[in-house]
Amino acid sequence: MTGTTPAYEHPEAYRLPDGYELSADPGRLDAARVHHWLSTDAYWARGRSREKQDAAIAGSLNFGLYETASGTQVAYARVVTDRATFAWLCDVYVDRSVRGKGLGTAFLAGVRDRLAPYGLRRVLLATGDAHGVYAKLGFTALDDPAQWMVYGEQ
Repeated sequence: MTGTTPAYEHPEAYRLPDGYELSADPGRLDAARVHHWLSTDAYWARGRSREKQDAAIAGSLNFGLYETASGTQVAYARVVTDRATFAWLCDVYVDRSVRGKGLGTAFLAGVRDRLAPYGLRRVLLATGDAHGVYAKLGFTALDDPAQWMVYGEQ
């Protein structure tokens, strides 16, 4: 993100297709399904233990996308945040059975918009393959990545 314009202020509005709903209610999460998705099909979390995933869920703000009729969860996103200045959007996953319908972009727009009331200065994420999706929502490459450092795995 550049300057002081947070990603969630991006003017483009997205609406979930009929038959789907977004929720941040932790009671609705299908933790077993989320763990299966991430530990078997997400390049960044392959092999993650259920215990580690449950701990990540417990320490984060979590979002699910659900089929309205069945209540089945079809997407997940996790946000690590202080709810004041900073957030890290991570573990975004859309079930393979519903990909290609625009759900991912609409879901992430909903997540972005749910973060807006916090007045966050910065929302970061890392992606190896979805730059185009995030760009539609106002995310940009870091202006000066040399300012950022990491401790641990890269």
